[in-house]
Amino acid sequence: TELFKTTLEYWNTLTCSLYNEAPVEDLHSFADVVQTPRRQLYSLILSQLRSVLISNMAKPEEVLIVEDENGELVRERLTHSPNVALYKTMRETLVYLTHLNYDNTQKIMLEKLAAQTDGTEWSWRNLNTLCWAIGSIAGAQTEEMEKRFLVIVIKDLLGLCENKRGKDNKAVVASNIMYVVGQYPRFLRAHWKFLKTVVNKLFEFMHEIHPGVQDMACDTFLKISRKCKDKFVTLQMGEQMPFVEDIIINTGQIISDLQEQQIQTFYEAVGYMISACAEPQLKDVLISKFMDLPNQTWVEIIGKAKSQLEVLQEINTIKKIASVLKINARACHSLGHAYITQLGRIFIEMLHIYRLYSGEISRIVATGGPHATKTPLVRAMRSVKKATLGVLEKFIEKAQDLGVVVQNFLLPILGAVLDDYRAGIPDARDAEVLSLMAQIINKLGNLITPENIMRIFEHTFACTLEMITKNFEDYPEHRVEFFNFLRAVNKHCFQVFMVMPEQSFKLIIDSIVWAFKHTMRNIADTGLIILLELLENMEKSNSSNQFYQKYFLNLLQDLFFVLTDTFHKHSFKLQATLLKNMFHAVESGKITAPLWDASKITDANMNNQIFLRQHVANLLSIFKNLSTHQANEFVLGLFDLNKDLPTFKNHLRDFLIKIKEFGEDNTQLFLEEQEVADAKQKEEKMKRELSIPGLVSPYDPRRENEMLD
Repeated sequence: TELFKTTLEYWNTLTCSLYNEAPVEDLHSFADVVQTPRRQLYSLILSQLRSVLISNMAKPEEVLIVEDENGELVRERLTHSPNVALYKTMRETLVYLTHLNYDNTQKIMLEKLAAQTDGTEWSWRNLNTLCWAIGSIAGAQTEEMEKRFLVIVIKDLLGLCENKRGKDNKAVVASNIMYVVGQYPRFLRAHWKFLKTVVNKLFEFMHEIHPGVQDMACDTFLKISRKCKDKFVTLQMGEQMPFVEDIIINTGQIISDLQEQQIQTFYEAVGYMISACAEPQLKDVLISKFMDLPNQTWVEIIGKAKSQLEVLQEINTIKKIASVLKINARACHSLGHAYITQLGRIFIEMLHIYRLYSGEISRIVATGGPHATKTPLVRAMRSVKKATLGVLEKFIEKAQDLGVVVQNFLLPILGAVLDDYRAGIPDARDAEVLSLMAQIINKLGNLITPENIMRIFEHTFACTLEMITKNFEDYPEHRVEFFNFLRAVNKHCFQVFMVMPEQSFKLIIDSIVWAFKHTMRNIADTGLIILLELLENMEKSNSSNQFYQKYFLNLLQDLFFVLTDTFHKHSFKLQATLLKNMFHAVESGKITAPLWDASKITDANMNNQIFLRQHVANLLSIFKNLSTHQANEFVLGLFDLNKDLPTFKNHLRDFLIKIKEFGEDNTQLFLEEQEVADAKQKEEKMKRELSIPGLVSPYDPRRENEMLD
């Protein structure tokens, strides 16, 4: 395998070099291959290489079945495994090989496919590798060439599926058909009848219980729905109704054999189709019909609960509620703001159930202790709570009419979620509450009254801070979401800081300092960003002088602490930016209130510039290997060089090297420059890849919103 990988790198480099001798100029018409002398020289070898790669194509993705925190088995895609990396290199090489000779690539693939249909080379592995290879060159041919090629491929694969004996054999062929058609959305968009046939075939495969086939059918349906969504809501020639209506009518039959996760994928897929409907009233009607089955389950559960409340504590009922809510979350994700009509149908009862389960969990934990959070019943109820929070956060994220959200949804959400969060024991608090609050503040901003901001703050801040500051390890999800939440408040609702009690504000500053001293880079960087934005906001406020008098010197000392220790080199850019801004604020005279203690310093000529020079010089006295001259030089530079960030950073780097705290490895002090260079290189690579037809998959995020007509 290692030898294969090494030689593959060589062939990748060679084929890229040969392609670049005469790259494709017109993305829509590139059928004529220019045969340069080097290309002609290698033509026979390249033909053999095509055959080897097609026969040994790596699997495009790997999926693991893992248990989530609620004890449920879920599928998890691996995006950075060695096998996926191998596939990417093989795919890229095969795309180059296709551009070097379209006819030869097609000929080899079709010959290998013929050997599958006549049985001479039939095996599951051979068919899999061939179809992965066929799928990998999507977009690397002109539309007309692709059409002729695909028609033959699909026709032969369907014939193979028909003629093969044995359910397992048929299932393998079926999954390969789904994979191939899913890779060519451009072809599907251009041929409605074929698209409809493919989708109906996917619905058939959704009833096939051979392992993996239903997953493949649902995943392919989702892929096609995202890229071809408008085709399903348009009345096509020869049809009596848009195809999406036919799908909605037959939903019950289509999903009758699917598992819970697969059903959620189906609903997300149909949601994308409905989102393409341009008529709001028709869209609402479609959503109502589309969500009819989960709504029936919901109404049935709520109806039983009204006469028999204990039904809500049965495990099977709890699982049904969680399932309905997860379907709603996926539907909201694809429908966008239009989901608001569906949310209105379940909103009140959903919050009632949230409150009920919150109370029940508290009661169980009160009698059974913290370990009770691990019992099946509590885990199931927490699954419903998390699903509820997921629906609400996704709805807020997608909302467009923010006034309606504030008027009709905000207060009930806060009422259901906040009291429960504060009252719960730490192990029963859901980090998703902090994520939801951050989303609410980021989205609604100053539409939220200061009273409600304070309410959110009082119910989440102190209790979470107590959880996460005992050490640097416990509650990792809470600590990440907590600082995202704090940043959202600082960014959008800064004025609330100005009216809160002094002790509460001091806690905020302490938490920011604790964040940028954290050993996890994402939390340390978030803390520094919050402080940077806080100082920018403070500069514009009327309370800036009081703030600087109280906190400036302590913040400066804490920043020097993380600057000079060896655990936070990765945050050098942000540390330098903050220090530059702080020294500039003093040097330029923006801070007019005295930073020194007037009861201890009575010099009439004292000012902030003189005092800070003396103060920093005293701070530096702890570095015994720094001479007085070097210390004075550094202090002078802090004031003289703070107008230009690159110059200021170089000054700090020189100082850190002089105090010998960083040994010989100073690479992280230049991390920003390296990241800028890497970003530029990545951008150039992306432009180059997008310029080569087929090199970027149709489903790559860089082509996510690309219309293929």
